[in-house]
Amino acid sequence: MIEFNYELDFKIDDEKSFRNWISSVVEDHDCTLGELNFIFCDDAYLLKLNVEFLEHDTLTDIISFDYTIGKLIGGDVFISVERVRDNAANLDHSFLDELKRVMIHGVLHYIGFNDKNYKDKVEMRFQENASFLLFK
Repeated sequence: MIEFNYELDFKIDDEKSFRNWISSVVEDHDCTLGELNFIFCDDAYLLKLNVEFLEHDTLTDIISFDYTIGKLIGGDVFISVERVRDNAANLDHSFLDELKRVMIHGVLHYIGFNDKNYKDKVEMRFQENASFLLFK
């Protein structure tokens, strides 16, 4: 089950397409979708979480709390819409493409992909790009 929660004046236009897409990505990696919550917020909201739970006093676009058990994928994915919008502009990407990248990035972590070193970052980016092909 995928839920979308909004802590600011923002809403995904076609939640069904996003649910289907994320479900497809999870299934494509031979995993099962459990409970997955996306919480869209602003920089201040996410900064507070970053300080409180990770002891990082910096802005970020995503913080995820992983509740995955084996191949049962679940967790809470907090996304700063402000940061995604700024990053999209800085990278010359559309807001929607950057939002999808950030969303699936969190899910790919739950599936087991990491981005701590160069090799892992290259693989993560490959997986992010491959997942875009499943969006309908």
